[in-house]
Amino acid sequence: MTATSATPEAEPAAIRSALAGWYAARGRHTLPWRRTRDPYAVLVSEIMLQQTQVERVLPYYAAWLERWPSHAALAAAAPADVITAWRGLGYNRRALALHAAARRVVEVHGGEFPWEPSALRALPGVGPYTAAALRCFVRDEPVPVLDTNIARVVARLAAGIALPRDLSPRQLEAAAAALLPDAGARDHNLALMDLGALVCTARNPACGACPLAAGCRWRRDGQPPPRAAAKRLAPRFEQTARYARGRIIDRLRSGPAAEDELRAMLPAGHRPRLAGYLAALERDGLAVPIGSGAWALPPG
Repeated sequence: MTATSATPEAEPAAIRSALAGWYAARGRHTLPWRRTRDPYAVLVSEIMLQQTQVERVLPYYAAWLERWPSHAALAAAAPADVITAWRGLGYNRRALALHAAARRVVEVHGGEFPWEPSALRALPGVGPYTAAALRCFVRDEPVPVLDTNIARVVARLAAGIALPRDLSPRQLEAAAAALLPDAGARDHNLALMDLGALVCTARNPACGACPLAAGCRWRRDGQPPPRAAAKRLAPRFEQTARYARGRIIDRLRSGPAAEDELRAMLPAGHRPRLAGYLAALERDGLAVPIGSGAWALPPG
């Protein structure tokens, strides 16, 4: 059997049983988005959780649903209010994508969440992962849900690979699909997600506490290191365009601002690139020129 085989060493039924027992005792069952099957609430959580830690999302999630409890409520909101409410979560385009998705549900689908695959994927901000997550976490459909944590667990357990970057998306999906139960895919995927977050972590995995250790190919093979070279070190966040654009949006949340003011508030290395940052924000729908060299958040 090759190192990239999708077949685990242990029988899938035994793996699923051990995983289910661990999840019942150790899973993060109190997370609020796990206590609902409302597609709107689940979509909000999935968009917020993209590249953002659970602990950071929790207060925003509660406040968001209190203010905008449905697609209709969010669709009626002004973009500026949506961007302002997103302050602190980062990646501000996610806020506009969520807002645009709500409007599409209301205006194109009459307020009914679309489950037909092409219509689901046509929602702004909904890519392959988010579509799979919605289908599984709302409807309990038996589909692989390959977030970072699940992909890592599957790569190690089924293929003996340290990190999922050494497998193709097709290999990962096949390995995850081979583990799916006939019923109860929602709890199964949530259990894999929690196992990756709490036990089978990227660094220093706690293999001694893992319920799947006996069937894990990566552990059996001596935990070989990743095959692919690590990515080059990224520049410090403060040196990135994302940092500068975030600073600009943060200022505009307080009201319109002139370009001279925006330039002055940026670190010196970013100031010559202000025009490019503003043009990018305008393309993304996050800021608009309002005349006389001033900028603001988009109106309703």
